[in-house]
Amino acid sequence: MRGDPVTLDCTPSGTHDYFMLEWFLADRSGIRHRLASAELQGSKLQDKVHDSRGRSPPYQLDSRGRLVLAEAQVGDERDYVCVVRAGAAGTAEATARLIVFAKPEDTEVTPNKGILSVMEDTAQEIATCNSRNGNPAPQIMWYRNGQRLEVPMEMNSEGYMTSRTVREASGLQSLTSTLYLRLRKADRDASFHCSAHYRLPTGQHGRLDSPAFHLTLHYPTEHVQFWVGSPSTTAGWVREGDSVQLFCQGDGSPSPEYTFFHLQDKQEVVLKTNLEGNLTLEGVQRSQSGTYGCRVEDYDAAEDAELSKTRELHVAYLDPLELSIGEELSLPLGNSTAVNCSVQGLPTPTLRWTKDSAPLGNDPTLSLRSITFDSAGTYVCEAFMSTVPLLSRTRSFKLLVQGPPELRAEETKPKAEGSWTEGDEVRLTCYARGYPEPKLSWSQLGGSPAEPAPGEQGWVSSSLTLKVTSALSRDGVSCAASNPHGHDQHVFHFGTVAPQTSQAGVAVMAVAVSVGLLLIVVAAFYCMRRKGHPGCCRRREKGSPPPREPELSHSGSERPEQTGLLMGGASGGARHGSGGFGDEVVLSLRTAQKQP
Repeated sequence: MRGDPVTLDCTPSGTHDYFMLEWFLADRSGIRHRLASAELQGSKLQDKVHDSRGRSPPYQLDSRGRLVLAEAQVGDERDYVCVVRAGAAGTAEATARLIVFAKPEDTEVTPNKGILSVMEDTAQEIATCNSRNGNPAPQIMWYRNGQRLEVPMEMNSEGYMTSRTVREASGLQSLTSTLYLRLRKADRDASFHCSAHYRLPTGQHGRLDSPAFHLTLHYPTEHVQFWVGSPSTTAGWVREGDSVQLFCQGDGSPSPEYTFFHLQDKQEVVLKTNLEGNLTLEGVQRSQSGTYGCRVEDYDAAEDAELSKTRELHVAYLDPLELSIGEELSLPLGNSTAVNCSVQGLPTPTLRWTKDSAPLGNDPTLSLRSITFDSAGTYVCEAFMSTVPLLSRTRSFKLLVQGPPELRAEETKPKAEGSWTEGDEVRLTCYARGYPEPKLSWSQLGGSPAEPAPGEQGWVSSSLTLKVTSALSRDGVSCAASNPHGHDQHVFHFGTVAPQTSQAGVAVMAVAVSVGLLLIVVAAFYCMRRKGHPGCCRRREKGSPPPREPELSHSGSERPEQTGLLMGGASGGARHGSGGFGDEVVLSLRTAQKQP
């Protein structure tokens, strides 16, 4: 390969004490030019380079007399002759032919950028392919859709190619190939490319492909397609008010001119002419229904080519619905009525009555007989078209059923099975419906304001939470609902209410313990005030003198204090009643006063 180091070996056969080895370069005319020599004397080889003939880097000889080329160049492609002179043994020579391979640069292709007509009956220039700076000269091949084109070098009307090889100043070779073909309409989508095939040492080969390219062809129109691009049904219906797009496409190239028209009374009314092949009808109306068409203006087309297409465009419409009544209808309970729903549209629409999403019928007239409070609500008339998606209309009315209130009660169950206990908490709820909306009231305070009952259309509810008592068991609790049409009432009864026996016993015991503790505290206090008279705290026989009485009578300093204390106790006992401990206090006072 170009740039690789090269060593040419020349070794004499046999054993010689002396020989002269010379290297020669043979030019194309056969003249030899001495390059280098080496002489064996004894065991030492004396070498010398005589003439490198301007080569850079110059020729060299190694220690074995081999000719060395540091970097192979294309100019080194010569015959190198080795001559050995061995005196009496004679003279011999051998020749080595050096071939230097060079990989070419990337393959380049230049396609024809013009418009090539398939109507030409001769081969036209397709592209030019270049492979530069290779050695030996590469070979160029052409491909269409990945298949090799077998085209000759001789000129003919179906296809051929030309080649030209140029040797560059560097000694490398460049190859140029030009392809000519007679084109067909099928070539409009064909992919072309060229490839440079080059040789390598040891019989190997390489390949460099160019980028693929396509041709711009001119060919006449043979067929035309015409369709509606906007949302539509298979029957050609479009919705009134939509923007409708019409598309027209011919299979000729370059794109021909398209003319859109509307047939009115068998006359073509031209709507638009352009090269894009599309027409937009903004906000299409029902009056625009009819036959539309497009025509391809291709003057190169064959006489029997069908260049015009038509199709029917149907504009679907649905007018607003009309009801025989207003948006609200009020009727007395038990009455009957009929409501009519009118619709106009094309194609013929389908009607459907519903209430709370439940179907009621498909007739234009809705009959309501013997209406009840359950009949109240919103009724919807819907018109739709199964052949035209998303085209529908609705109209509704609200039915109000007038009548006296209807009352429904609900209460919590007692905790103990079958009976209530005094003090239990109960929640009472009343539901009512009617029109006008009834008012709810309770015989006891604390009822909540009436509110719409969750999940129950037309019903209102009010709740009351209270504790069960014997009085409520006797009288009950009433809930009343009223409106201008009447009144209704419900009484909640609780039956027998059991007393809270266990709680009453606990309360009595607590009171008894409290009173006993109070009496003990008062007695202790009294005894402490009567220091030195322990007998005052004991119950004595009536008329018996108190112990130690003589000592008390002779103590002048103590008598007033004791007397005052007892008098205070006696007066207190007189104010609050007599008996028990109070009587004992009065008795002691009188006995003390009688002592001298």
